Amino acid sequence: MNSTPAHKTYDVVIIGGAMIGSSAAFWLTRNPAFKGRVLVVERDPSYEFASTSHTNSCIRQQFGSEVNVLISRFGAEFVHNFKTFMDDETAPDILLHSFGYLYLADTPAFAEVLRDNAAMQNRLGAATRILSPGEIATEWPFYDLDGILCGSHNPVDEGYFDGGTIFDWFRRKAKARGAEYVHNTVTGIIREGGRVTAVTLASGETIGAGVIVNASGPRANLTAQMAGLAIPVEPRRRFTWIFQAADPLPKDLPLTIDPSGVHMRTDGRYYMCGCPPDEDPAVAFDDFSMDHHIWETKVWPAIATRVPAFERVKILNHWVGHYAYNTLDQNAVIGAHPEVSNFLFCNGFSGHGLQQSPAMGRGISELILHGSYQTLDLTDLGYDRILANRPLLERAVI
Repeated sequence: MNSTPAHKTYDVVIIGGAMIGSSAAFWLTRNPAFKGRVLVVERDPSYEFASTSHTNSCIRQQFGSEVNVLISRFGAEFVHNFKTFMDDETAPDILLHSFGYLYLADTPAFAEVLRDNAAMQNRLGAATRILSPGEIATEWPFYDLDGILCGSHNPVDEGYFDGGTIFDWFRRKAKARGAEYVHNTVTGIIREGGRVTAVTLASGETIGAGVIVNASGPRANLTAQMAGLAIPVEPRRRFTWIFQAADPLPKDLPLTIDPSGVHMRTDGRYYMCGCPPDEDPAVAFDDFSMDHHIWETKVWPAIATRVPAFERVKILNHWVGHYAYNTLDQNAVIGAHPEVSNFLFCNGFSGHGLQQSPAMGRGISELILHGSYQTLDLTDLGYDRILANRPLLERAVI
């Protein structure tokens, strides 16, 4: 990847070339109405520490807000019709392995949240079902359901998909259609009143920009500050373990969200589990330190209590990734700042970025091309709510 842009000005400069930035570049260049130049500036083309590379690559319909359900409905459509969206018969089929998410409620209040969410999700076309402890035990007899009042499970279009291949094809197609990727770092943004006009690069160039897209993941606020703006997004650690069970389960383990805050699921022949730290502050951008103590004190006790077969397990792998965590409401922020019309946010996904990337990249392209959303209205996720301190609360955060 070159470090020096080929041109001095671009119609669109995207800061960040991981899943979200590459989705925006893909959708822009896919649209025949777009005739301009796109520059994608990526500080680390290996993506070694990008949130995209540390994801568990899952998708769900069980969100607590309508806009998020509709985003995931389109995400599933995109996965199922990948060849069509790529406009390329050589593109691979992407399997969506639908083992479903299973939220477990141990309080009447959360049980009511799950019931309310399920009604809304089903109205929008999802297949969520509320299950009694007896129904859960019949379908998955390996759970210990002591204290559980009900569960919420959707067996359709919820589970694992190959996000890495989608990411690769986003970049491949964007480049083939003219998007230019450079290995560089944006060190400044030039703003003149209500517009941004250029970016400065670590290599010394100043590059003119008609529109700037902030797709810089956990670094979103650093990018915003260069334009004299702010967004409440910060890096927070999330831990993942892959383990082998001495006594494998007789069928797939749904992605189970336990009341303890630990989640677990089938991962091929093995199992995956994860959780946030007990204390969850912002961390440095290069802090990927593992908390080994939390496995012994929280994670293993939780999974072994809920699934007794997991009393005998062997850790095979583990890693730490960063959520680009929106401290206001753990939901994405997309669209322009009201004071700077050509600076577009696409940030703060709080763990949902991979599954939401098809809809978000398409939405950004529509804002650039048309000035408004043409397919799925994402206005509820706009920046106005940040200024108003008006959270769009998501009651189904993992």
